[in-house]
Amino acid sequence: MSSAPALSGAPVAAAPTGDAPAAHWPSPDAVEGVGLAAAPSWLSERLAPGGHADARRAFLIARESFIAGRRIDMGALAATLGIDRTSLFRWVGNRDALLSEVLWSLAVPTLAQAEAAVTERAGAERIAELLTRFVDDLNTAPYFREFLRREPARALRLLTTKESEIQRRYVATAEWLVRRDLGSAPLDGAIDVHELAYLLVRVSESFTYADLIAGDEPSAARARTAFRVLLRADR
Repeated sequence: MSSAPALSGAPVAAAPTGDAPAAHWPSPDAVEGVGLAAAPSWLSERLAPGGHADARRAFLIARESFIAGRRIDMGALAATLGIDRTSLFRWVGNRDALLSEVLWSLAVPTLAQAEAAVTERAGAERIAELLTRFVDDLNTAPYFREFLRREPARALRLLTTKESEIQRRYVATAEWLVRRDLGSAPLDGAIDVHELAYLLVRVSESFTYADLIAGDEPSAARARTAFRVLLRADR
């Protein structure tokens, strides 16, 4: 996620806006679509093309509010839409469900952007650099850092636990990258594809949420070093 002209977004420097989630639904065969295909949710299915138009309208307003650095408030969102809270919950579910889809919708273009930036690399080098760029965008996106500062406990729960669609989608994405760039027996068969993908995600989380987890500074540079060591990129 980065700030202005790309959660994790169109351009590394700009927050995506407008009707992008509906108009450009990510392909399940591309890095930005793997996660959503692997771990869909009730709300993500309603937001897909041909889904629930009112849910999409509520989602887009919430997304724009998040990008502007504001807290997504269900009461205020319902008032903006001219409906009651009960109707809003029928449209999009609870606040955590809505926040999760907003967060992932911002991750999607950021992943695509990172992928486009590493096309000349291959193997472990490509994975390490792609994930490093992703971490860097998260660490430098003002609206994302504001969310972490404002709601740290909720952020960690939505972003880094196994119950979260976001972590499941990120692990599925990392697994897809490992299979594509290292094959089905990575590191000479020393580790299972899924296990390596999970470790890569945990490294990413450690250096993105370092301030919340350990009181340390988030660091894409240190994430790059850890990715390269884990992937044996210097061998």
